[in-house]
Amino acid sequence: MIQQFADWLVYGVFGLDASTRLGESINFFFYDSIKITILLFAISVVMGVINAYFPIDKLRNYLATRRMYGFEYLLASVFGAITPFCSCSSIPLFIGFVKGGIPLGVTLAFLITSPLVNEVAVAMFLGTFGLRVTIIYVVSGLLLGMIGGWIFGKMKLDRYLTPWVKKIQETSEKATAVWEGEKSPFVKRLPSIIHDAWGIVRNVFIYILIGIGIGAFIHGYVPEGFFEEWMSGEKWYSVPVAVICAVPMYANAAGIVPVIQVFVAKGIPLGTAIAFMMAVVGLSLPEATLLKKVMTWRFIGIFFGVVTLFIILLGYLFNAVI
Repeated sequence: MIQQFADWLVYGVFGLDASTRLGESINFFFYDSIKITILLFAISVVMGVINAYFPIDKLRNYLATRRMYGFEYLLASVFGAITPFCSCSSIPLFIGFVKGGIPLGVTLAFLITSPLVNEVAVAMFLGTFGLRVTIIYVVSGLLLGMIGGWIFGKMKLDRYLTPWVKKIQETSEKATAVWEGEKSPFVKRLPSIIHDAWGIVRNVFIYILIGIGIGAFIHGYVPEGFFEEWMSGEKWYSVPVAVICAVPMYANAAGIVPVIQVFVAKGIPLGTAIAFMMAVVGLSLPEATLLKKVMTWRFIGIFFGVVTLFIILLGYLFNAVI
């Protein structure tokens, strides 16, 4: 139905020719914009329901005060997945975790997963690549956070925190408050959940339009073979090159998924394209700048280096299984 509406609007109302690059690009833009917006709203409502009955404050306190024998990395990654933050937006909550005394490896598990897996990414992946690829992406994002957090925890990187954080940690008391769940019925919560879901859509809608606009332009006007020259699956170095080129960039899922869709349509292997996206949304220069408040440059270099390596390995794995 969405495709029929896009065809009617672009070719019927606007009178554009379906055989032209302009007509094809405009059709792509309207079809993807409508489809992804609807999916994003629906999934945001679902995630809002989960958030309403998932006590994140209790989780934060629980992680700070209990020994969980490794299970805390899973909880931190899941918490990251249900928070709709980009790499920069995750930093304030990450700082709060560090200040609250949560183990550093656990906070890094959250920081890795939060920008990679959220309702925006899930909605756009589901609408663009289907259920199977979406599940693979979500599971790999969670595993990346869990394994990365565990490794960082074993590396004992606390000594590379900035003096500002160490001073706060020395003077702060660990959180001990127990969260009491709100007992209001679901029917009363639903309007607020829908309102919050619409707020998420409204906040990222401009990024959706920009990303899809870029993707539509690439889809219609970039010559065939342009990207394949350096991201071809036949070249062993295509995944590392894609990831390393993506690290300095900054975008969220709403802005980059439509571009990845066009990359795949142009012949780029899906695994390479997903690795490129993970590096764009999970690592960025603005994120490094914000992290400087809590990490020394050596710590930031270790964090970026290890996560980049993991994403490269995931890119090869994606190309092998997808």
